[in-house]
Amino acid sequence: MITREEFYEKSMRTLELPQILKLLQEEAVCEAAKDEALKLRPADIRTEVSEKLQETSDAKRLISLKGTPPLSDIREVTGSLSRARLGGMLNTRELLDIAGVLRAARQMKSWTSDEAGSLTGLFGALIANKFLEEKITLSIVGEEEIADAASSELASIRRHMRAANARIRDVLNKIITSPSYAKVLQEPIITMRSDRYVIPVKAEHKGALGGLVHDVSSSGQTIFIEPMQVVQANNEIRELQAKEKKEIERILMELSNDAASFEEDILCDQHVLVRLDLVFAKAKLSYRMRADAPRLSEDGCISLKRARHPLIDPKKAVPIDISVGGQFDTLVITGPNTGGKTVSLKTLGVCCLMAACGLHIPADSGSAVPVLKKVLADVGDEQSIEQSLSTFSSHMSNIVGMLKEADEDTLILFDELGAGTDPAEGAALAIAIIEYARSQGARIAATTHYAELKVYATATAGVMNASCEFDVETLRPTYRLLMGIPGKSNAFEISRRLGLDESIIDDAKGRMASEQTDFEQVVSLLQKEQQKMEQAKLEAEKLRLQAEEDARAAAEQRKAAEEERQKAGAGARREADRLLREAKRVSDEVFDELNEMRKKAVRAENAQQINEERVSLMKKLNDAQDSLGVSHDEEELSQKPTRPARAGDTVLLLKLGTQASVISAGADGTLTLQAGILRITAKQEEVRLVEEAEKVKLKFKKKTDAQIHRLAVSPEVDLRGSMTDEALLMLERYLDSARTAKLPSVRIIHGKGTGALRKAVQDYLRRDPGVKSFRLGRYGEGEDGVTIAELKI
Repeated sequence: MITREEFYEKSMRTLELPQILKLLQEEAVCEAAKDEALKLRPADIRTEVSEKLQETSDAKRLISLKGTPPLSDIREVTGSLSRARLGGMLNTRELLDIAGVLRAARQMKSWTSDEAGSLTGLFGALIANKFLEEKITLSIVGEEEIADAASSELASIRRHMRAANARIRDVLNKIITSPSYAKVLQEPIITMRSDRYVIPVKAEHKGALGGLVHDVSSSGQTIFIEPMQVVQANNEIRELQAKEKKEIERILMELSNDAASFEEDILCDQHVLVRLDLVFAKAKLSYRMRADAPRLSEDGCISLKRARHPLIDPKKAVPIDISVGGQFDTLVITGPNTGGKTVSLKTLGVCCLMAACGLHIPADSGSAVPVLKKVLADVGDEQSIEQSLSTFSSHMSNIVGMLKEADEDTLILFDELGAGTDPAEGAALAIAIIEYARSQGARIAATTHYAELKVYATATAGVMNASCEFDVETLRPTYRLLMGIPGKSNAFEISRRLGLDESIIDDAKGRMASEQTDFEQVVSLLQKEQQKMEQAKLEAEKLRLQAEEDARAAAEQRKAAEEERQKAGAGARREADRLLREAKRVSDEVFDELNEMRKKAVRAENAQQINEERVSLMKKLNDAQDSLGVSHDEEELSQKPTRPARAGDTVLLLKLGTQASVISAGADGTLTLQAGILRITAKQEEVRLVEEAEKVKLKFKKKTDAQIHRLAVSPEVDLRGSMTDEALLMLERYLDSARTAKLPSVRIIHGKGTGALRKAVQDYLRRDPGVKSFRLGRYGEGEDGVTIAELKI
């Protein structure tokens, strides 16, 4: 007798859930997560299903933001840690596996972000242990090699081994290259026998070279001798090898004890990493299937929008809209063979199972599924030769078991219900089975060819017809599911198009009951009306979308134009007002502070404060010049010159902002200019003639700037980057200005570097009679990079 669990497993296999889980397995990285993927089963608790779906959604969002997570192929370490806890020594492979878990935990912990959502708890549970990870990876180079850096003792042993090997090779090289041994040697090579260095000697000359015989060739012509000169060194190497082995065992034992002490943390990291691997595998499968998270309905309604079967190529699958629940609890699907009825049934069932497993479903956003305790399916040919069951008997055996499990939390799927027996009896039995399942509160979807079930669905409240569309013109199914319309057999139309005589078709129609003929005609009319309505709906939707797009574009254009107009007017007015107010404010402040500075200068109460205020005043003037000068300069540059430039004129180079004198003007308009020590050629449009009035204004401006600069002297001077002669000239001018400004002390920045500039500065200060004293900077002043000088005032 089949158990309830086995029956449910059989339904999941019928709906091909295991094949979908194999796709999930392919997306997982580590073996443990792959195993968990195949063991995944639908949950029947709403909170659990909701959490699983949210985890998948958050993982999918993280992948879109940060790319694929750095999950590596972590291996199972539970057994290794258990053995280490009991005092066992782990081998290099086991220790590297433990380091791999720790490395994966560390990388995932650093990869996460504040936008992990429901996965925050999992990422937060990762512990990692960089100390143990690095200790293992620095000690173990590979499965067959321990690094010298694993311990100082091991490094010392191997250093002595290398030295002994070198001594042996030196001795053996002298023997094999010696002319006296040329006739004795079979070959002038050094080889190994029993982990000892030997030389191949001819059998007839074995007495010519004293030493220990370790091996003889199969032909007996060659004897492998260890010369007496290297026996002691070979013995030393054997002793060192024994010490090396013992030290390696000690290192492995120490690493094993370290791993055992962190067993709980490492196992926690492994468990969390496997869970994260499975969650991100679900997210990657969602991308692969072009799937989306369904909404969990509370009223038990199933509503799938543009759903596709997950095992059919998305490029070839025809999306369907299908629903069960709400106003009707039973859906009867009719249509031709190979028209898509069974695929529609399986799509409905497998989407419910996938959602319960925390997987996104291949359907559009807005689809909804309930949380079901069971999804039971009887699909396909269930004929069993071994059990001597016919197709009908096998189906009925399944149906009996399904009806025993029927309740309000069950979805039951019947494929070709009542088939395989007398049509009249089969139809009556199918209706009775559906009614019983409905009485238990189950939701039902069934496919059939029986006209009686079409009539039953049309006449019964809570039962809905649906059909798979068939194109009579091409004699092919379209695989589209039409809700609310019963299917039409199309047998007469198909036969007519295939060439069956019209008289035979008429005879067949006459043999049908008048009620059935009327019903088929009504169905045909409904299908035609449905097609017209859908076409009209599509056209109306296109027009609506186009109208919305046009309206949106027009509104954006109007808004942009209005904003630009307002910005152009208001912006210009605001900028002009701001510049005027700023200029007036700065000028008032300058005059006020000049008056105050004159008073303080007369009293000579605080020279240092006066100098600082001069610096502040200079800064304000510069800021005001920056805010007002750009637009003023642009206005000047935009003015056209009164005439072309000619020899002897002064012009302004527009690209460089530099004045130059015109040496000559060519016939083609090319000018030869002298700017300082540079001679430049330029075109008329690249320069602007400086009029006489502007020269006067420029001269006045330079003079004014020089007077204002004399008002302010900084308490420090920066000589870094200057040559020694240039720096000393700058220092001389600066000290003169500082004494004029009555600064008691100054800070000279010369930098550390080689010390040459510092020495030159201090030599100059010793010779300057206006310097009272000087010293290097203290901590916080710049230390050796500056010199503080006290001035005589």
